[in-house]
Amino acid sequence: MQLDRPVVLVGPMAVGKSTVGRVLALRTGARFVDTDRTIVSRHGSIARIFERDGEQGFRTLEAEVVAEALVPGAVVSLGGGAVLHDSTRKLLADAVVVFLDTDLATVLPRIEKDAARPLLAGRPAERWQELYLARRPVYEDVADVVVDCRGLSVRATTDAVLKALSPDAGRPPAHPYPAPSKRTGTRQHAENDQHDGPDDTPAPDQNHEIGLHPHGP
Repeated sequence: MQLDRPVVLVGPMAVGKSTVGRVLALRTGARFVDTDRTIVSRHGSIARIFERDGEQGFRTLEAEVVAEALVPGAVVSLGGGAVLHDSTRKLLADAVVVFLDTDLATVLPRIEKDAARPLLAGRPAERWQELYLARRPVYEDVADVVVDCRGLSVRATTDAVLKALSPDAGRPPAHPYPAPSKRTGTRQHAENDQHDGPDDTPAPDQNHEIGLHPHGP
């Protein structure tokens, strides 16, 4: 499958956007950009950026990186809060946006001992849920496709995304939380009948680097 527009993965922290994005790029022959990793490579750890510049300073840097990344034929993974920036949301109007949805029970093992996400510091479960509930309407608003990742492996999640992006994809059944599309008034809600097999693992955020965690809030 060739991508004539950028495909952008959005969703809450630790849903697995970077891992799924990397696999999706490999399977489509696309370039993959993890915007959090790009920020870290240029400016240092996200936790340090928050300490130095605050959240607003981080969002400004993030918006600049997102603008560079959104080129035709790219698969782009955004940080959980990237969609909060006005300029980023405007840029997403020209992309195919996939919202990877999940819940706290799924991501809790990934975040409860992760000290590198500044917005989760101190009480990761409670903060994750608060941020998820606050941001979910924004994810829904910008999304063209919603994929519920609960119980799906990386492979099955990627399959669901590819199915939804296929030119001959039919319109799947409605998502449990429908919302109007950002452009057309309708949205595809991908379903996948694949379950985790013995060689599959649920979609994680796998890039945990001590002191240089590439995944932002």
